[in-house]
Amino acid sequence: MKAWTVVRIGDPQEALELAELPIPEPKAGEVLVKMEAAALNFFDILQCQGKYQEKPDLPFTPGAEISGVVEKVGEGVSISPGQRVLATPQLPSGGLAEWAVVKEEGVFPIPESLSYSEAAALFITYQTAYFALHRTARLQKGETLLVHAGSGGVGSAAIQLGKAAGATVIATAGSDEKTAICKELGADQVINYRTEDFVSIVKEATGGKGANVIFDPVGGDTFDRSRKCIAFEGRLLVIGFAGGRIADAPTNHALIKNYSVVGVHFGLFRNLYPEEVMKAHYELMALYENGAIRPMIYEEYSFDKVPDALDLLGDRKTYGKLVVKP
Repeated sequence: MKAWTVVRIGDPQEALELAELPIPEPKAGEVLVKMEAAALNFFDILQCQGKYQEKPDLPFTPGAEISGVVEKVGEGVSISPGQRVLATPQLPSGGLAEWAVVKEEGVFPIPESLSYSEAAALFITYQTAYFALHRTARLQKGETLLVHAGSGGVGSAAIQLGKAAGATVIATAGSDEKTAICKELGADQVINYRTEDFVSIVKEATGGKGANVIFDPVGGDTFDRSRKCIAFEGRLLVIGFAGGRIADAPTNHALIKNYSVVGVHFGLFRNLYPEEVMKAHYELMALYENGAIRPMIYEEYSFDKVPDALDLLGDRKTYGKLVVKP
């Protein structure tokens, strides 16, 4: 089979080579999936660069989100061959390969109505946003949700899930094109943070009360300014640090406004409560079939274009998710 392997540390164009590898055999508790689509993530680039927290020995195959069909199963597996699935392979044998072996707990059945490209683009972003909004923030119908970087993968999921929960959604993005995308996703109000002050706009939109929940994958200055427009008893969700700087959270300010700063670490939650993740998966599938959510795909690429697609993703000029197909 063909598989992209990281053979040296560097940017994707330098680090990745297309290799011919034997098709793996599933062991006990494992499933062999024929890949029909794979989604790319920013951490794929970090893995190429040796900057990710996991640093497997070279060579290794990156790729954490795929969809496809179960071809073989190992001993003790309840999933049957022929099942359409999304799956989450793990290093060093990731999903940027024509076949991937995945542990059974990393395999999730999908309905016929969900395309392979959409399925590959769904897991990390929608599970993270669902966990953040429902379990961590306890978002309620009628509350105001502010979503930063709303045109990104996890931001776009948060907009759709916020609307599905009955919240009023305000979204920020860095260009008029991206704010238009947020509007298409269902945001009630959009803000170009490069030309507009989201703090004053959020205050005005909420009658001075501020946003009940703020979904922040950016950090840095965005986090600092978000503290100025959060409501009393609000929940400020720390999703990530795409802006580069890890902000401080002054406890005196949290005390005065009685708000919570809450970390969102979906990966650890998934390891601790896999049954809750499967439950959320079926709830997300129901939302998809009801038309409440739909993964936003920037573009589909052929399998031989993985390094080019990762370079584009690294430039941060895309929106939604990038998908490759064999």
